[in-house]
Amino acid sequence: MDVHMRDLRYFTAVAEELNFTRAAERLFVSQPALSKQIRMLEKHVGAPLFDRDRRAVRLTAVGEALLPHARGVLAAWRAAEAVVEEARNAERQTLVIGMSTSPGRGLLPALRSRLRSRHPDARTVLRQVNWADPSAGLRDGSSDVAFVWLPIPDADRYRYSVVAEEPRLVALPHGHPLAARAAGDREGALDFADLLDETFLALPPPPEAGPLRDHWLALDARGDRAPRTGGVVASAEETHEAVANGQGVALLAAGNAPLAVRDEVIAVPVRGIGPCRLAVAAHRDDERPLVLAYSAAAAEVAVGSS
Repeated sequence: MDVHMRDLRYFTAVAEELNFTRAAERLFVSQPALSKQIRMLEKHVGAPLFDRDRRAVRLTAVGEALLPHARGVLAAWRAAEAVVEEARNAERQTLVIGMSTSPGRGLLPALRSRLRSRHPDARTVLRQVNWADPSAGLRDGSSDVAFVWLPIPDADRYRYSVVAEEPRLVALPHGHPLAARAAGDREGALDFADLLDETFLALPPPPEAGPLRDHWLALDARGDRAPRTGGVVASAEETHEAVANGQGVALLAAGNAPLAVRDEVIAVPVRGIGPCRLAVAAHRDDERPLVLAYSAAAAEVAVGSS
């Protein structure tokens, strides 16, 4: 028996009014339309639900049996609608923020306070994403906004604000010969030329990391010297372990160095390569209020903003 919720509403209204005219007015439908739907329901049920004559409308025994269950189904559906609406409202007030590593730098509390000044009921959910996805979840829609390192693949799909710009360091094993050279340098740094013959750890190859792999290999500073790679890393922990085990050296953002530098791994400033830039990004065509508010907050704390 394939009965629609509308059929049960119509049946319940007639059962409670015991008058087709009043029931039609209550339901904002015409009486002929209501009568037609009741006849169709009776056909589905396989028995009359009402006794009708010129003076009165009465429930049949089958109608009496159906009424409490029809009311129960309608009540359950109203409860379901309320729960669904509550969930939809919660979803509208929840912002999923993707990141490959914790952005630190005081950015999360600064942006959260600005977001809540515009949307006091907003709830933020932080989502850690493997380095193999440089969009930090934007690409597949699992994140609403994301902290990303530039350059981001398919940059024309996104709008973004740069919220941190800082030098790149190189992570080395503690006993590496270049660590001693840096220790003897007046600035405690290395020239990138000193690193050209080193084996580097790299992000996953295209199409996953895209141009970000080249950035962390400093391809633009190598001239015609192709990088030698000793392994693929997809997290700060993997980077620490690989450097400590002598698999290669790795370029890091200065603000992220504490995530990989401990035990037998050190980080040294590098001259001769440009800085790295951390941005808050969202899909260019995403006009949801929380996304726009978080993007606006990022623009307020953007590098170079007043």
